[in-house]
Amino acid sequence: MEEILTQSEENYIKAIFSLYQQTNAPVSTNDLAERMETKASSVTDMVRRLSEKSLLLYTKYKGCELTKEGERTALKTIRKHRLWETFLVEKLKFGWDEVHDIAEQLEHIRSVKLTDQLDAFLDFPKFDPHGDAIPDKNGEIVQREKSCKLSDLELESEAIVIGVADGSPSFLRYLDKHQITLGTKLVIKERFEFDDSMEVELNDTILSLSSAASSKITVQLV
Repeated sequence: MEEILTQSEENYIKAIFSLYQQTNAPVSTNDLAERMETKASSVTDMVRRLSEKSLLLYTKYKGCELTKEGERTALKTIRKHRLWETFLVEKLKFGWDEVHDIAEQLEHIRSVKLTDQLDAFLDFPKFDPHGDAIPDKNGEIVQREKSCKLSDLELESEAIVIGVADGSPSFLRYLDKHQITLGTKLVIKERFEFDDSMEVELNDTILSLSSAASSKITVQLV
C-alpha cells in the first residue's frame, strides 16, 4: 500500500524535482532551504525523513536527488497542480496570474479517481495555462518541439508564445497588460545592443520589451 505523505513532504519532493530539473545535479540543502523559505536545519530534518522513506538519496557535501519512487511522487503532485490550474482558468475563468496559490492547496487532494476524472473532463490537456507540460497518469510528459527564449531570436523572426519561465503574478499581469498570452504571434522588429531590449510587433502595434521580460517568454518559430 502506498505510504501517505504529509503536505510538507510532498512540497519538498516537488521542490527537489524542480531544482534538479534546472541543473541536472544533486540539490544542496542551502538551495532547498532558499526554495522552501526555511532554515537549513529544517531541511536537514526533512531530507533525513524522506531518505528513510526511500524517496530520496542524500550524499554528504553533494546534496540530494529523488529515487524513482520519489520522482513518481513528484510527478503525481505536479500533475494535480497543473490540472487544477487548467480547470480554474478554462472552466472557472480565473486569470492565469491567480491560480498558482489555489492549485498549491488543491494539489494535495489524494483521490486518484478525482484526478483522473478531472483529466478526462478537461479532455486530457497536455499543457497548463502557463505552457508547462502536464504529466499523464503514468508520469509521462509530452516533449515540446524545438523552442527557445524570445530574447534569442534574430530580427524579423516570427514566433508563437508557448510558455513563460516566470509564473509570478506580477510578470503574468505585465504580459496581460501588453496582450501577450499563450498563442500570441510576435515578430522581432528591433534589438538594442545597449541594454539587450527589443521591439516586437503584435496585433499591428510595436511593443518594447526589456531583456528581463523577453528572456522569460518561451516561443516556437513559425
